[in-house]
Amino acid sequence: MRLLVKGARIWGKEEKDILIEGNRIKRIAERIEEGADEVIDARGMIALPPFFNAHTHAAMALLRGYADDMPLKEWLEEKIWPIEAKMTEEDVYWGTKLACLEMIKSGTLFFNDMYWHWRGIARAVQEMGIRAAVSAVFIDLFDPKRCEEQKRLNVELFERSGTFSSRVIFSLGPHAIYTCSREGLLWCAEFARRHGLMVHIHLSETETEVQDCLKKTGLRPVEYLDRLGFLGPNVVCAHSVWLSEREMDLLAERGVKVVYNPVSNMKLSVGGVFPYKGLKERNVEVLLGTDGCASNNNLDMLQSAKIGSLLQKHHLQDPEALPAEEALQMITISGATAFGIDAQLREGDLADLILIDTRDERLTPGFNLASDLIYSATGTVVDTAICDGKVLMRGRKVEGEEELLQEARRRARELVKR
Repeated sequence: MRLLVKGARIWGKEEKDILIEGNRIKRIAERIEEGADEVIDARGMIALPPFFNAHTHAAMALLRGYADDMPLKEWLEEKIWPIEAKMTEEDVYWGTKLACLEMIKSGTLFFNDMYWHWRGIARAVQEMGIRAAVSAVFIDLFDPKRCEEQKRLNVELFERSGTFSSRVIFSLGPHAIYTCSREGLLWCAEFARRHGLMVHIHLSETETEVQDCLKKTGLRPVEYLDRLGFLGPNVVCAHSVWLSEREMDLLAERGVKVVYNPVSNMKLSVGGVFPYKGLKERNVEVLLGTDGCASNNNLDMLQSAKIGSLLQKHHLQDPEALPAEEALQMITISGATAFGIDAQLREGDLADLILIDTRDERLTPGFNLASDLIYSATGTVVDTAICDGKVLMRGRKVEGEEELLQEARRRARELVKR
């Protein structure tokens, strides 16, 4: 199967054609005349790599707007955890499909996920045609019996993960230091190293988490994980708001990847601001995430990038903090590199790309692409999405979206009545 994208401006610069063969970009050049099974006229459009969402709980799209404007502890214990306990694999499957639809329509073609019912998530990702690193939530609540059950479940899921598309990447998801025992964390670290897997964990989201860790272990969260030998280049830490200077040094030394979730952190009032400047000065790889739709409430990476940039400027009283170019890099090239996905819009890369419609008034007059995308636009400027060589959206239409939305609404309303 050959797909030819004609006349797109690559990164908003030179106008070139993109020839896709199978699931790879074969050539990027001016006026490619080779035959193709399908041709997309992309004149007047900008071609970019896709956006990468480095931290979310996709199936929570079913809970969008269900519980808002509440303190974090109340929100979790009274609303979120009780309804999550009622969710079936089919609920998670449809919730993830809803999230995938939203991501496709806003230019995100990869997400790093952690949620219950791994198979439901994997099925949804496979059918919707995008990519994801999918981890089952590992929570043992310091119960040895539950820890063994979690180990068995993750081994079973890992062994069966090969039956899914290569676009579905198995990873481990120990939830947090306050929900996972020392033994559970050690097992996740060792199993991941043995099988070359990534590890996705929440870390230092609130000051309470830090204080509780100090009382229990005499160490701050990053120090505690480092003492366990848990940290490494395969570890992705979501939130990481309440970090000390020493902890940032440790994250840098161990090559850990850190995810900034500005919208969720502000909405849930975690009390601090992500220390972007300190992490950047230490060359820590910083990625961007939305978190789940129950705490954001959307999956639009351009919106999260804008808010993330403005929050840093405001907090540091520095208009040069986290400029638009860096924010755009964070949600494209940095995301691709961090997760080992060859999707940087180069010859030989995976055929994952998006086309931006420059006719949109928010991209006019068009002085600076990064500025326009980060500060002006939202994901609705994405006209076309291609992943693994397949066109998932064209003219902002995704096949089967009406039926998907109808079923998602029905499931969400039925879920809250259980």
